[in-house]
Amino acid sequence: MGRAAGPGIKRRQGQRIRHALRPYQVEAGRAILDSAMRRLGLTITIEIARQGGKNELSAQVELLLLASHMLWDVQAVKCAPTFRPQALISLRRLWSRIQDVGLAPVASKEEGHIVRLGRAAQVFLSAEPEANVVGHTAHLLLEVDEAQGVDAEKFNRDFRPMAAAANATTVYYGTPWDGASLLEEMKERSLALERRDGLRRHFRYDWEEVARYNPAYGRYVEQERQRLGESHPLFLTQYCLQPLSTKGRLLTTAQRALLAGSHSRRAEPQPGEVYVAGLDLAGEEQFSEGSGGRSRDATVLTIARALFPPRSNLRPIGPGIHNNPRPIGPGIQQGPLQEPLLEVVEHQAFVGELHDELLRRLSGLLRLWGVRRVAVDATGLGEPLARFLAGALGDDLVIPYRFTAESKSRLGYGLLAAINSGRLRMYIQDGSPEYREFWRQVERARAEYRPNRTMSFFVAPAEGHDDYLMSLALAVVAAQDARPRTARGRLREE
Repeated sequence: MGRAAGPGIKRRQGQRIRHALRPYQVEAGRAILDSAMRRLGLTITIEIARQGGKNELSAQVELLLLASHMLWDVQAVKCAPTFRPQALISLRRLWSRIQDVGLAPVASKEEGHIVRLGRAAQVFLSAEPEANVVGHTAHLLLEVDEAQGVDAEKFNRDFRPMAAAANATTVYYGTPWDGASLLEEMKERSLALERRDGLRRHFRYDWEEVARYNPAYGRYVEQERQRLGESHPLFLTQYCLQPLSTKGRLLTTAQRALLAGSHSRRAEPQPGEVYVAGLDLAGEEQFSEGSGGRSRDATVLTIARALFPPRSNLRPIGPGIHNNPRPIGPGIQQGPLQEPLLEVVEHQAFVGELHDELLRRLSGLLRLWGVRRVAVDATGLGEPLARFLAGALGDDLVIPYRFTAESKSRLGYGLLAAINSGRLRMYIQDGSPEYREFWRQVERARAEYRPNRTMSFFVAPAEGHDDYLMSLALAVVAAQDARPRTARGRLREE
């Protein structure tokens, strides 16, 4: 595979193969083809780090099987969590490889989801719960792309029987997510069978293996490790191929230690410094008599100083932590400029205040600190409040942030990346109730990771509120577009 055209494929004279497979892809590809061509009916699981060539491997396997069965009315089936874009991307890649080897004159596309080469066909299907896929047969191969995102019940009911008639080989591709995914289930089965008969069925290639053959890829992933931190869920699963526990604490002891700063809290801004803020808004509810205010949600304003150290000062600080939080580490970038180091310097919390008075005080505080950007919880009742602040302070200063499952997931991942990379620091102990409440929420915060690679983070209602935590995460959002102050001057008139 890869450097040879393979059975059934004749290259044009002098044609160069532009997409030669790397050794680890060849190893896995040969195992698939051996099982498929000999009708062994093996179940094979393949984990390759993100952007490590999983789709290219799959396309070339498909091409070789189609080309070697062009004279027969047979088909292979590939499913993905969605048809658009995932299955469609695979279809386009296969079609491109058919063109590369000069077989386009005997190939065709049918019904928007089938590629035919001679009489053999490759069918691409959606594994979404509502997709109607019954009636297809996988004579040559049954593939499951991004298997960690495919519902196991749907697959077992609608797709697995497609391989029965011809004892077709089934291949599960993906990267880990949690221990309950379809990929994880089939991986454990493959490993158990390997231990029984010695025949390899599971192939795992993490980012370091990919980087052995692609140094540019290695440099990119190193930057991602520095930006996200080694313990970030996306880095662990997509590059290190380590599954997550679906539930647990948001921050480990080591992460909380990274968050603890050595700077003092401030009551007012300092000239020449850049500040950003995160604002988590509470409702205007009044509380029942006897509640004692213990369960009251607060509006919390977090103000952070944004520092932009010169790149010449950046240096690593040791194994496992790849950047110095004072100053921040190498490779931490957002666009053309580095993301700043954020030092939380002030908290303001408001409980039970009417909105008119609250908005007046918030506007005054944001003007006092001269914040460059403020990210505001604009969910529900927060939306008109965010609009009011934008009207009072300027649209370019206020970032309305509406909480949905997806946007809150991005918020959580951004917070973890800022903490892991040492770009976020809390002021030292000052004996205040704000300091105590901040750390109480940070220590009790939990994370849940969903099958679609989104996360939720929160403090369980029985343990209190998460207003300080959300305000902190919003401050990280506000810092993404912040820029250092630049000196300005005027030419004197002669």
